[in-house]
Amino acid sequence: MDIKGCTAVVTGGASGLGEACVRDLSAKGAKVAIFDFDETMGQKAIGESGDSVIFCKTDVSDENSVKMAIEKTIQAFGNIHFAINCAGIGTPGKVLSRKGPMPLELFNKVLQVNLVGTMNVLRLTAEKMMDNAPNEDGEKGVIINTASIAAFEGQIGQAAYSASKGGIVGMTLPIAREFASYGIRVMTIAPGLFETPMLAGLPQEAKKSIIANIPFPKRLARPSEFALMVKHIIENPILNGETIRLDSCIRLAIK
Repeated sequence: MDIKGCTAVVTGGASGLGEACVRDLSAKGAKVAIFDFDETMGQKAIGESGDSVIFCKTDVSDENSVKMAIEKTIQAFGNIHFAINCAGIGTPGKVLSRKGPMPLELFNKVLQVNLVGTMNVLRLTAEKMMDNAPNEDGEKGVIINTASIAAFEGQIGQAAYSASKGGIVGMTLPIAREFASYGIRVMTIAPGLFETPMLAGLPQEAKKSIIANIPFPKRLARPSEFALMVKHIIENPILNGETIRLDSCIRLAIK
């Protein structure tokens, strides 16, 4: 699909991978709605991206919160063509630790934000995409989810995170098959190690250790490179129902 003149919803768009997508899509002529919980960062992103971007304070795991954000987007821009699901949390925790078994609240919280939140936004934006006029291929919209390479090689302490991201990978194909008759493509990106707020707090020595295990290029990936993949997926109509690893060939170790 052409990006210019279309409307995109970007969850987690106030920082990290989502913010890079907001910048890139708006620069290419899209109208963008940021769905995020961080109002301060969201307003900052708007200020740097221009008048074609709005902020919607959103809890992606809450149905009513997402519905309100979607209505605000429709009122502002009239329609939704793309949904980029970047919102997520990575709370670590062993299943068994010195404190005992992992609290179910921790496991459930990660699944609610990462997996249920993705499904929540996906299903509600897809409903709006069905109202769009199809292009020459019959295409009405594109949905891009964010998983992680931890979906495939989860490390110790990532049971909740890996389960949530593995769920996103697992539901990509069946939803793409279902949405094919609606003219909506569904794709997932599984990023590797990116220079995002999740890694920003690590000491330099820890970062050096991580980078040493990356085959090539030997550095943390840049959020702009994630946004570049999002752009390509939107513009390449043959990409559908697949998870793309974006990881510099790294395979995660045990811990």
